[in-house]
Amino acid sequence: MKIGKDSIDRIDFEGLQIIDYTSGRDTSSSIAEITISSGIKHRKAYSKRSDKYYYMVSGHIQFDVEGESYDLFPGDVCVILKDQKFSYKNDSGEPATLILVHTPSFDLESEVFEK
Repeated sequence: MKIGKDSIDRIDFEGLQIIDYTSGRDTSSSIAEITISSGIKHRKAYSKRSDKYYYMVSGHIQFDVEGESYDLFPGDVCVILKDQKFSYKNDSGEPATLILVHTPSFDLESEVFEK
């Protein structure tokens, strides 16, 4: 199966620009590309269902996972296991791009976002 980037609708989720390649497909994992503009932050959240694998394509992102801070640069991966609380932000002054894989696949009802 090929999924062309131009055939996917872009989602704006609290300032994150998301291209979810596997949305609505019956796949065991899901994959999305996320563009994070400078000054954007993903609020604290966790998944009741999936492990998350964030691959840093470009830019610089600061992750907080269960109180531990990590700086991600191109080529780095941040693994967030099911039920681990995390957040991330882009304070770099430049946009950043991540690839996100959920295993099992993304399910919005299984995601918990804190206020």
